[in-house]
Amino acid sequence: MVKVYGIKTCGSVRKALAFFESKGVEYQFVDFKKEKPTQDKLEFWLKFVSLEQLFNKKGTTYKKLGLKDCALGAEEMKQWLLKEPLLFKRPVVEICNPSPKSVIVGFSEEAYEKIC
Repeated sequence: MVKVYGIKTCGSVRKALAFFESKGVEYQFVDFKKEKPTQDKLEFWLKFVSLEQLFNKKGTTYKKLGLKDCALGAEEMKQWLLKEPLLFKRPVVEICNPSPKSVIVGFSEEAYEKIC
């Protein structure tokens, strides 16, 4: 089982969902617009990936909020992610068998192939 976190309008999320569907991989989609990640979820993801991998500095939300001009430390980045989940790089994919075992950030056909 795979959990895919993101938003339906994101191209990378759509590619990830299409990939898993094409491979017959069972997945659950969690929409960041409807369900914000919790502090515990963020800390769990950080056991597998870095904060830099999770924090999207190239997206429109980052630019719109003017965060480029701020010297954000790690704690501030975490707080922004919890407040504005569209700052997460997408998708965030949890590989579960049956409990979460690893996390992949972004679309990576090569990484996804390893779990299929």
